[in-house]
Amino acid sequence: MTIILDGRETAKKITEKLRLEVEKLDVKPTLAVIIIGCNPASKVYVKNKEKKALEIGFNSIVIELDENITKDELEKIIKELNEDKNVNGILLQLPLPKHLNEKDFLDLIDPKKDVDGFSSYNSGKLLKNDSPYAIPCTPKGIIRLLDEYNIDIEGRVSTVIGRSNIVGKPVSILLLNRNSTVIMTHTKTKNLEHFTKSADILICAAGKKEMIKKEMIKENAVIIDVGITRDIDGRLKGDVDFDNTKDKASYITPVPGGIGPMTIAMLMENTYELYKIQKGIK
Repeated sequence: MTIILDGRETAKKITEKLRLEVEKLDVKPTLAVIIIGCNPASKVYVKNKEKKALEIGFNSIVIELDENITKDELEKIIKELNEDKNVNGILLQLPLPKHLNEKDFLDLIDPKKDVDGFSSYNSGKLLKNDSPYAIPCTPKGIIRLLDEYNIDIEGRVSTVIGRSNIVGKPVSILLLNRNSTVIMTHTKTKNLEHFTKSADILICAAGKKEMIKKEMIKENAVIIDVGITRDIDGRLKGDVDFDNTKDKASYITPVPGGIGPMTIAMLMENTYELYKIQKGIK
């Protein structure tokens, strides 16, 4: 019988534990989010992050900037947040307008406030399995969800679809660090089905609606669907054809309600962990 990996319920347990911890603090953690322009999806993400932060008891700062902000102006804002001792986590909502280089600004964020874990410093630490200050939220959420359901990672074949710096690359490193045998696939991969059928754990982060069909997975595979697109009728869909695939999998995440809630929960956890590092709390 297929088990649905309930990201909502797992995330709820994590954030409730955080809320109880934060209740005990005299000075609350502060998360600052920078959003540039009017991307509707980004605005929804930021609103959801702010709502969850306030529910837990964090202070939330949302800095909304014009699409045409200059490089120097954005640099100045990030540097001010780096120097502000009351700010514990800084999140730069992606994507940025085309005239701004993501890497430059992600690397400008103090690694101890880099709540997304995207800076070169934290990425390098993750690559070396050497205790980064923060681990990217979606990959961290994937591993946490697998652990919540006691799904073995060690020794199993994990196929990752997608090689982004946000999901594909960091989750591959996390899986390697847990002794999984990792296969990375991407837009240039030939005969994708060969690699998806090899997977004990299949992680789909391509952003292509229902590209993974029932015949592309092995019997009793664990399916983690990170993709999210909106259908013409308004419903959210993942990278996996859920309805026709779920009975062949041993475990599978739904869309919505799978990795999305886990990503936000990990963002909150990262904020609290950075707060503790800055305050010298064990």
